[in-house]
Amino acid sequence: MTAGNSFDDEPTLFSALLTPHRSLNRTSFLILMSFVSIVSFISGLIFLSMGAWPVFGFFGLDVLAIWWAFRVNFRRATAYEEYSVTPSALHVRRVSHRGAVSEWTFNPLWVRLDVEKHEEFGVERLALVSRGQSLGIANFLGPDEKQSFAKALTAALATAKRGIDYNPIT
Repeated sequence: MTAGNSFDDEPTLFSALLTPHRSLNRTSFLILMSFVSIVSFISGLIFLSMGAWPVFGFFGLDVLAIWWAFRVNFRRATAYEEYSVTPSALHVRRVSHRGAVSEWTFNPLWVRLDVEKHEEFGVERLALVSRGQSLGIANFLGPDEKQSFAKALTAALATAKRGIDYNPIT
């Protein structure tokens, strides 16, 4: 074999990077927290002026709880999943929000995509099934996104099973 026709130069049939959706970016978070802090402070001052001074502290705890919840949410947004399909392999790489990496490699000839649909809500679960083992994938996507991802991945697996038409003359 020469360097030009080695198996390492396989074409990528499908590649995807899935990340959890977060509707609030950092700037919006600062605006929201400023608004919540100001409203809580003014409300706390009203209760403080009426003589209910402990309530002022509870309004501060509310702001702290909201800040902590968003901090956890932003930290979990760093997780992602990578998918790559070549004619000889399906690679799945999952990185958790803590940085733990899990990797799986499947033969595209023997793997199938299992799609569980609910008649009202759409696609609820996707799983790769091979040799009796099942791997749940794309868990943080919504039903419509799962449907689109399943369609693209199924097409790539079908191409890998069918084989690529190599035409060195073109």
